[in-house]
Amino acid sequence: MPATHATGEALELTDRDLLPLRPWRRAQEDPQHPSFSHVVDGDWQTITAGEHLESLVATVRGLVASGVAAGDRVVLMADTRYEWLLLDEAIWNAGAGTVPVYPSSSRSQLEWIVRDSGARVLLVETPAMAQLATGLDVEVLVIDDGALATLAERGRTVPEEEVHARRDAVTLDGLAGIVYTSGTTGRPKGVRLPHSAWTYEAAAVDSVHILGPDDKAFLWLPLAHVFGKVLLTLPLQVGFTTAIDGRVDKIVENLPIVKPVWMGAAPRIFEKVYGRISMMMRDEGGVKAKLFDWHSGNASKVSDANAAGQKIGAATALQHKVGDAIIAKKIRERFGGNIRFFISGSAALNRDVAKWFDGMGIPILEGYGLTETSAAATVNRPYALRVGTVGWPNVQTEIKVAEDGEILVRGEHVMEGYHNNPEATAEVLTEDGWFHTGDIGEVDADGFVKITDRKKDLFKTSNGKYVAPSQIESTFKGLCPYVGQLLVHGENRQFVTALVTLDEEAIQPWAEANGLADASYTEIVSSMQAREMVQSYVDELNAGLNRHEQIKRFHILGRDLTVEDGELTPSLKLRRKVVADKFKGDIEEMYPS
Repeated sequence: MPATHATGEALELTDRDLLPLRPWRRAQEDPQHPSFSHVVDGDWQTITAGEHLESLVATVRGLVASGVAAGDRVVLMADTRYEWLLLDEAIWNAGAGTVPVYPSSSRSQLEWIVRDSGARVLLVETPAMAQLATGLDVEVLVIDDGALATLAERGRTVPEEEVHARRDAVTLDGLAGIVYTSGTTGRPKGVRLPHSAWTYEAAAVDSVHILGPDDKAFLWLPLAHVFGKVLLTLPLQVGFTTAIDGRVDKIVENLPIVKPVWMGAAPRIFEKVYGRISMMMRDEGGVKAKLFDWHSGNASKVSDANAAGQKIGAATALQHKVGDAIIAKKIRERFGGNIRFFISGSAALNRDVAKWFDGMGIPILEGYGLTETSAAATVNRPYALRVGTVGWPNVQTEIKVAEDGEILVRGEHVMEGYHNNPEATAEVLTEDGWFHTGDIGEVDADGFVKITDRKKDLFKTSNGKYVAPSQIESTFKGLCPYVGQLLVHGENRQFVTALVTLDEEAIQPWAEANGLADASYTEIVSSMQAREMVQSYVDELNAGLNRHEQIKRFHILGRDLTVEDGELTPSLKLRRKVVADKFKGDIEEMYPS
């Protein structure tokens, strides 16, 4: 089919638009502007534009004094915190490229990335991370052991003119960094992203005017992932304040304090929030539960009408207004009271969960992209939201669907190629710039893109019927508030089965209400009560599936899947082959010999 692209302001980027220049301009225009805030000794502290630039210059000087030259690579391994973004900007201003690494990475993963990238310096958060680098030919600096102070002291003799010269030598076609894919299979590939890619991403979002300099964002996503990294480019471009705290267990606690206007998150976060609020209402019962169900039903109708561009009836509108005042307002206050929208990425968002949030007055703008496209290639807008899709292409981004249904992307944000891997580059990137995403999807008549599944994840049963597992898994997570993960299986089998894990935190209140208050997690998940509960949700799931897609049998695993055990990527995607191989015996038991 012909390529489709979104209309909007034309982006004519030059070297003056480079993101490394933004902190300097911001500090000159308004040195007292609150650029960032972060937690120090338990309290939120603000960092002004002037203070940020002062720290940035000192850090750039230190990198230069440490021997970092223009074109070098610097590995950055840390959780999401202010020091991460400061070091990232300093690396850029020194003319080098950032190579982010997940804090959960193993010794072998870190070794591969350091050696493949050719990094000269390794910046890590903790001494424990530094131990992973023992024996590697790279200088290691530890943030928690005073790396910033060390760099500032080293750089005292470096003239500021050298910093200016390094900054001014950065160009759009220069290397901003190498981002290694978290990889659901095989060894991570290094994605080479030039400054033009990140500059384009920030400018494209800015061009649709959904954010302004007086807004406030809350950032907790891992910055080694392109989704987190692209959200970090937006305050540089737009100028709003960003509150940063990478502690996932503090998200709910932080929102009423930070009171952000928007926040990005992976679908699992929204699924858990929806599940917990639903469980809480069910547990309370009585009038509150009835009101919640009543308004949730009306909210879904309103969301459907908005998506279809239809007006809702007067009675429904009145009911929705009353329910909003009684129910939805209190839910919005849990998120700080100022949220205009959330942004979801990195995996498929359950449609029913998205509709519920939309109806509650907190729309989730689902987007789509990959490491190879510098994160966002498409995204829904507040004024153009269609639940169940990943939105319109970004300005000047082209999307087309190949004959086999694969989504192809072309634009300024597409990677240069894979580092030291021309063969892999040639497999996915055509000479005329089209990137083969590996995702199956479609574009509707209004230009909204919809993703069906990963091309490699689609499987065919022994009856010759294709099954898209990700869609089934996402739907189930929206139905069952207790599920941790679901792996749908059925390649060349006569029917579809599933491995199920239960969320350790969510299952406890259920256990107490079902006669298992003193039971261990293992006892809970192996109980007949748990099996009957899961079966009820599987039955509900199957009612909406085609016969060949329905889950005929399932097995509840004795523990949840984890990043540490290699079963999930750091961005919480299922590593299907790893899980299927590890629990092969459990899968085989579900099929007759």
